[in-house]
Amino acid sequence: MTKSASALAVHPVILSGGVGSRLWPLSREQYPKQFLDVAASGRTLLQQTLERLDGLTGLAAPLVVCNEAHRFLVAEQLRDNPLGSARILLEPFGRNTAPAVGVAALQALRDDADALLAVFPADHLVNEPARLREALAAALEPAKAGWLVTFGITPDRAETGYGYIEAGDPVVANSTAARVKQFVEKPNQKTAEAYLASGGFYWNSGMFVMRASTYLEALQMHAPEILRGCEAAMASAKRDLDFIRLDEAGFSHCPNQSIDYAVMEPTDAAAVLPLTAGWSDLGSWTTLMDAANADTQGNVLLGDVIAEDSQNNYIRAESRLVATVGLTDHVVVETVDSVLIAPRHSVQAVKKIVQRLQQDGRQEAVEHRQVHRPWGSYEGLIVAERFQVKRIVVNPGCRLSLQKHHHRAEHWVVVKGTAQVIRGDESFLLGEDQSTYIPLGEVHRLENPGMIPLELVEVQSGSYLGEDDITRLEDIYGR
Repeated sequence: MTKSASALAVHPVILSGGVGSRLWPLSREQYPKQFLDVAASGRTLLQQTLERLDGLTGLAAPLVVCNEAHRFLVAEQLRDNPLGSARILLEPFGRNTAPAVGVAALQALRDDADALLAVFPADHLVNEPARLREALAAALEPAKAGWLVTFGITPDRAETGYGYIEAGDPVVANSTAARVKQFVEKPNQKTAEAYLASGGFYWNSGMFVMRASTYLEALQMHAPEILRGCEAAMASAKRDLDFIRLDEAGFSHCPNQSIDYAVMEPTDAAAVLPLTAGWSDLGSWTTLMDAANADTQGNVLLGDVIAEDSQNNYIRAESRLVATVGLTDHVVVETVDSVLIAPRHSVQAVKKIVQRLQQDGRQEAVEHRQVHRPWGSYEGLIVAERFQVKRIVVNPGCRLSLQKHHHRAEHWVVVKGTAQVIRGDESFLLGEDQSTYIPLGEVHRLENPGMIPLELVEVQSGSYLGEDDITRLEDIYGR
């Protein structure tokens, strides 16, 4: 016997595959915006996405779809999430949102033949989560009835940076959900003003509620290649630690298409439910500024910033003092290795900077000076010919791989915590202010057996100092 409609479980699906290039230099390929506290709230966007659903009844364990390269970041940030242990689906490469939701739907149906999906991007901001929870509850009835429900954000300005949805007649009695008349691309200013005045247009949020089976049926009808690719990827998927690794060959057959283009635009079952909840997709520095609280001069100042005779700016300092004089309507973002300065009206072009960096093979497009690993992080302090200095942090209870290097030797100095060191046939402890030497070619491993983070300074010397000079003999993270 199947469950009654009122008893259907809701499976949160979190899409965490984006790279957030328009928020460079804060967001980067290996550490994109969903893993950052971009709104200075104390929690990352990914963590907030799950936490805002806390309190809803009938929720299943969340499904998170992310890039394989981000798997340990996701696992670490979801360790204490309030919705329970997440199932993490690893994409071998990005194929946009339609395939991502497809594999999540197939996984949900393995656990629950009547699964309802509540799909949320991991990099959005919602300032009034209680209203989102109310809207999610209101979306369940039309979703159970077979509608593919998307949340339409009630516009409060003539925004040209978002796509719009035009609403038609109600789809279910006593429901605010309406049939979608059309999806429209980002409009010009005059058209956006007309949409705002009409009252029948909403911003396209990219959030959805639907039966998993209904979505797969829509894929079969409108995008069968995506469905076949998703089925092949799931049929040969493999468990890897706590992850579900999609089959690369199968997933490669999925066309790179958004859920809007593949399903929502061609289907007759699309519905839109209005939502007013302080939403922003944080798609640029100006939208991030709009979502923050400005001071009396119209400035949003984060970090060590002095703004003299400066108005209507977004200024963010991550690692040092940033001072401005006579600056108006600009975005200034400083990180340890890069500084962005742009007029507010030009920030959409930040993506072009990222493309230039990628073309030139520069690491500033890929990762920060501080590089995160499943065991902790390392940060380059000095890079010179034949030597470099790094700061290494190992989390409590974690350890690096058993490894050796063919081109460099290493000196370790412990500055905080306790290190368990394997060096050849030796195993010994190092405390604060103690050091050791790892000769070139020597098998070694570093571990933190303590209760506080282990911090050490590493000096590397040799003919080649690249990160690819690592031969791993044993690794608990399967790298």
